[in-house]
Amino acid sequence: MTPFLIYLVLLGLAGVVPAVWQPVVIALRGVASLAAVWVFRRHLPPWGAPYWPVAILGGAVVAWGWVAGQYLSDQLGLPRWLPFYPGGGETTDFRTGLGADDLLWTTWTLRLIVACTAVPVVEELFWRGFLLRALIDWHHFERVPLGTFTWASFLGTSLLSMLQHPGNWGVSILCWMVFNLVFYRTRSLLCLVLLHGATNLMLYLIVLRVGDWTFI
Repeated sequence: MTPFLIYLVLLGLAGVVPAVWQPVVIALRGVASLAAVWVFRRHLPPWGAPYWPVAILGGAVVAWGWVAGQYLSDQLGLPRWLPFYPGGGETTDFRTGLGADDLLWTTWTLRLIVACTAVPVVEELFWRGFLLRALIDWHHFERVPLGTFTWASFLGTSLLSMLQHPGNWGVSILCWMVFNLVFYRTRSLLCLVLLHGATNLMLYLIVLRVGDWTFI
C-alpha cells in the first residue's frame, strides 16, 4: 500500500501549489512512489510474466472503450461526476489555469510519463496485488494466491475504482472489471502493469487527437 499512498498524498499537492510548480509536483510524485517500490521490493508479491501481446492489445481496447464508453454515457445523460462526490464539477480539464504555453506542454508531458510508468506500478500493486486479495481475507491477504476469484472482490474493487475516477466513474467500473478479468487469466502483476501503462499511453494520445481533455 505504501507506494500508492505516497502517490495519493503527493497528488493532493496539485490542488494547492501554483501552476508554475505543477511540473515539479508531478515529477516528485512519480519519482517518490517508484522509490518506495524499490525500497520495499523484497516484500512485494511476484511480478509474473509480461504477456506482451495481451498487454498491448488489451491497452488499445480498454483505451478505446474508455473514450467510447464515456461518449455513450454522455449521450444517455448520465452525470460524469459521482452525484455524492464533494467538489464535483462539470469538467475535469486539467488545463484550467495553465494557459496555452510551454508550461502547459511541460505539464502534459510529465503527466504522460508518470501515467505510463509510476501510475501502473503503484496502482496495480495496490488494486490487484493487495486489495483484490484483501477483500477475500483482510487479515491474511498475503496467503491468498494472486488471481484468486470471488464475486465480492471482483465487484468490490470495480466499484471502489469510482472513488479514484469520480469524473469518469461509469467507464472506470468497466475498466476495472476488464483489468480484473485479465488478471484472473494471467495471474501476472507485470502483465497488468504493462496493460495499464499501455492503456494510459493510448488514452493520452487519443485525448490529444480528439482534443477533449476531460477524459484524463
